[in-house]
Amino acid sequence: MSWWTRMLRNMAGGGPREAGPPRRPGAASSFHLIWGLPGAPVAGSRGLGGETGLTEVSAVLQVLEAPRTEALYFWALQVDFLSGGRVWGGAHTGLQWNKRYPGYGAVNWGGYASPERGGFVLPGTTSPLDGFSDDPNTVAYAWERGRPYRLRVFRSPDILGAWRAEVTDLVGGTTTTIRDLLPQPRGEAVDSFLVRPMVWSEVFADCDAPSVTVRWSDLAAVDEAGLVIRPEAVRVNYQAEQAGGCPNTTAVPDGAGGILQVTNTRRLVEQDTRLTISGLAGPP
Repeated sequence: MSWWTRMLRNMAGGGPREAGPPRRPGAASSFHLIWGLPGAPVAGSRGLGGETGLTEVSAVLQVLEAPRTEALYFWALQVDFLSGGRVWGGAHTGLQWNKRYPGYGAVNWGGYASPERGGFVLPGTTSPLDGFSDDPNTVAYAWERGRPYRLRVFRSPDILGAWRAEVTDLVGGTTTTIRDLLPQPRGEAVDSFLVRPMVWSEVFADCDAPSVTVRWSDLAAVDEAGLVIRPEAVRVNYQAEQAGGCPNTTAVPDGAGGILQVTNTRRLVEQDTRLTISGLAGPP
């Protein structure tokens, strides 16, 4: 069983607790939309267990109802890195509601080596955006409620084997490079690919904090041949109560081509539900 699979199994489920902070100190309540990409690799691609090896993934995120507490919120696109038939690490990029930054606006691109390779924080370049020396993964980014932002992970055009994340304001048309994550030593990850994409919400607020809603849409990936691949479906996963999860979160299609993730509300879609899609449309 992979470390990624173990993580999801530990997070699966729910419980009766609908108020108060996550049960473990410092823990968050998380819920995920796991992409169901076409199972058979396309010509020329290399994957893991029948999954397609990818060179790019992207998703559009809108914060429709913003937080009203000082607690940290993180909404991200996650990928694993595959090289030589083995996953050597994983990373996530997304917007944060983070009190350390002006107007609570921040963006993140960071990750970890797999446990088998030490689980260390992956090194990266210095971001052109303002940040703090104790957290190079997170930097200031003045996102706005209701505005759509495209998160994109792709091979760095500047550093062989590195992976870049960027964020594009789809209203203003401005694309901002967050930074590059560097390959592992000895060139092990130079010939690497992306696998197992998902999007998620991670919430450090109390379960009964004011409800927050984000919208995910336009989920897309690109394979080695340059073909765009879109999920056939997403699988809903909720973090278990014993792992800090709140049972009053839900994921639900919005009827306009997107999927909402909502906190402090009635759960409308149950654990492991498969939401069939034919490519999530962009912002309405």
